[in-house]
Amino acid sequence: MINFHNLSVYRGDQQLIKSADLTINDGWHVGFVGHNGTGKSSLFALLLGELLPDAGEATIAKNWRVAHMAQEVDALAQSAIDYVLDGDVALRQVERNIAAADHHTDPMQLAHWHEAFDSMHGYSAKARAQTLLSGLGFQQAQLTNPVQSFSGGWRIRLNLARTLYQPSELLLLDEPTNHLDLEAVLWLQDFLKGYQGTLLLISHDRDFLDAVSTHTLHIYQQTLTLYTGNYSAFERQRAERMALAQSMFAKQQAQRAHLEDFVRRFRAKATKAKQAQSRLKALERMPLVQLAHADSPFSFSLPSSDKMSSPLMTLKFADLGHGDKTILHKVNFSLLPGMRIGLLGPNGAGKSTLIKTLTGTLRQLSGKRLLGDHLTIGYFSQHQTEALDASASPLLHLQRLSPDTKEQTHRDFLGGFGFAGDAALATVGNFSGGEKARLALALLAWQRPNLLLLDEPTNHLDLDMREALVIALQDFAGAMVLVSHDRHLLSSCVDEFWLVADGQVQPYDGDLEDYAGWLKQRQIQQKAVETTKTSATDSVEQKVDKKQDRKEAAEQRERLRPIKQKLQKLEKEMDQLATALAGLEAQLADASIYEADQKELLQQVLQQQVQVKNRLADVEEDWLTTTDMLAQGEVR
Repeated sequence: MINFHNLSVYRGDQQLIKSADLTINDGWHVGFVGHNGTGKSSLFALLLGELLPDAGEATIAKNWRVAHMAQEVDALAQSAIDYVLDGDVALRQVERNIAAADHHTDPMQLAHWHEAFDSMHGYSAKARAQTLLSGLGFQQAQLTNPVQSFSGGWRIRLNLARTLYQPSELLLLDEPTNHLDLEAVLWLQDFLKGYQGTLLLISHDRDFLDAVSTHTLHIYQQTLTLYTGNYSAFERQRAERMALAQSMFAKQQAQRAHLEDFVRRFRAKATKAKQAQSRLKALERMPLVQLAHADSPFSFSLPSSDKMSSPLMTLKFADLGHGDKTILHKVNFSLLPGMRIGLLGPNGAGKSTLIKTLTGTLRQLSGKRLLGDHLTIGYFSQHQTEALDASASPLLHLQRLSPDTKEQTHRDFLGGFGFAGDAALATVGNFSGGEKARLALALLAWQRPNLLLLDEPTNHLDLDMREALVIALQDFAGAMVLVSHDRHLLSSCVDEFWLVADGQVQPYDGDLEDYAGWLKQRQIQQKAVETTKTSATDSVEQKVDKKQDRKEAAEQRERLRPIKQKLQKLEKEMDQLATALAGLEAQLADASIYEADQKELLQQVLQQQVQVKNRLADVEEDWLTTTDMLAQGEVR
């Protein structure tokens, strides 16, 4: 049991929680919701003992073991599987005791350790860890790779696996679905539904909260309010309370009218029966959903360019992939204004490859990519925030895009994305992940694209911002291709799904529930195939000719030598371009360059910045392709 009694919490001079009384019972799955900065993570820190209450008390049952997901992982040399197994500290200690035992060890003590090992399920430990890693998207061959070989997003998955593996009565998860694809989200959802302990969950994925949580804790205006039921139940109850209070009646009515009109328009044009019914069901509840977010600070639109080609883009019998590796074969479609496409497919099947090919950052291996005369692409990638200038402000980012626009126009625009007043002048380097993602979306919207290519746009966005994005995407007049693990975003904004799997891109007639079933069936089939292959491999004796191995190794080194030399040359050029770009951005960060008499210099520096960025993008793409060629050569 968790008890908050007369609890007050401050961060600096800002009071987050005021005189709160609350009880969370054993076995509850509680979703924490509220605007960013209201105190959700502070409550986690309080329960972990990292933060002390300023008044009152917060207590948890003394015998509870607490598992909490760390946000970062060091670049460790140990294997992925060992990193996860180390999560059970007590079991690892028993293992070490048994391993260190010798003829001097007390037999009774040794028997005690073996009994403890058995009672702690030590014999199934490795299998359980492998199951967790597999569910989160790791391949069997990756389990022995060192932690330091994985990217940041995959290290976060390792942290999640380690946390889930730890024995616990209380599990604290802060944004566990960030950096996961839809396949992994669905697996995690099923896993957490079966968790027997008390789960406290911070998440901005409403469908995930709906599936996992039994209660919802809303943090608002320094008050903790506990609702019985999942996130949808919370929205319904809160909307009813707000409607009764009449506190935001005018805004609610305007949002209701807007959303009901959208439902009517979609109903009139819906053609695919299965998807249409699923979409209509989601849309018909949206007026109520939006009422619960009527006090959101975010309100913006995504205007498209004035001119629109039809088609905007066409791929004709295109093979897509990296280097000489083809991932998708004979892709053939056209994107027309008004199309809203959601891409589904297993991890690694080629969704991001398709998006990057559509953007032009990745060239097709064969076939044609035809562009409309008035095509303007707006691309949001999973790593879009990394391209922001950490030393600049949101206002300066917009001024660089359009130096001749009035400052007030920029400020008004940024206000809709939550950067009002002094926030427009704050330094991006101090922003949270959510603030950076909002700014990246603002910069995309400012450029008025007519084709939106969105690869996981909701990572780090809170629920209010996600709802604002849903409304903006519904009114977007151009075409949209979306990859997301946020099922609410997909069901609310997408008219048709395309399945990317087994080297093909095909229309998918089912809805998201059908897709979840398709994934499970596919996983069952893959396990059956892997079992058959393993049995066949184990039955064949492997004869190794060492002399032939040495000869092949020498030939491989010679074959890869020019590729390695090219990589070194590309890395040197990337360093030079990065230095040049840093110098240009330093010039643009100087306020004096925006004065009237410096207009010619400003245009010159902006032009150089575009040229250097374009060249850097080309070199980076060449580097990625060459790296893939080297990796494939080393595997062979």
